[in-house]
Amino acid sequence: MTAPLIDPFQRAISYLRVSVTDRCDFRCVYCMSENMTFLPKRELLTLEELDRLCSTFVRMGVQKLRITGGEPLVRKGIMTFFDAMTRHLESGALKELTLTTNGSQMERFAGDLYAAGVRRVNISLDTLDDQKFADITRWGRLPQVLKGIDAAQNAGLRVKINTVALKGFNEDELFTLTEWCASRDMDLTFIEVMPMGDIGNEDRLGQYW
Repeated sequence: MTAPLIDPFQRAISYLRVSVTDRCDFRCVYCMSENMTFLPKRELLTLEELDRLCSTFVRMGVQKLRITGGEPLVRKGIMTFFDAMTRHLESGALKELTLTTNGSQMERFAGDLYAAGVRRVNISLDTLDDQKFADITRWGRLPQVLKGIDAAQNAGLRVKINTVALKGFNEDELFTLTEWCASRDMDLTFIEVMPMGDIGNEDRLGQYW
């Protein structure tokens, strides 16, 4: 399979997002329930299968590959996959390898990701308040994520912060978050709430800014 991917409007498809796991070490209230039922591991693509899949898409013209989850860095052995993708960067077939992460594991993996050819990461962060962060993520700790952001920047990674805009939760931090990102030369994107799976019958309309 080497024919280029062209959509019905004759646009070349050059950007692929790949979820390597549905598991996460946070339980953000707008994303999943606290007691999630995840896919059995046997139903997930193996790292070797992910390599074959992504390599096929690269041959078909994909030039930007974004790795997502769940939280991609909790996938056991995930650096094996990133290291395997390095060959496509070195050949020039793949122009960019990036990931979206909650930042919890970045202190551990930032240097290895940079060595594998990753140059940009998106880190999800909804508040700079310790208690609000604990409330929204249920299982997360803000200092751990902030250390991950420090590690990413120290490793040479360009960081973009993704903030879910939640009415009545973080709208009062609009300028605080913007100024904080600007002071650290990080990009910032506000995104709307996008619940995944069955997290109850809560009314989402009341959460939109």
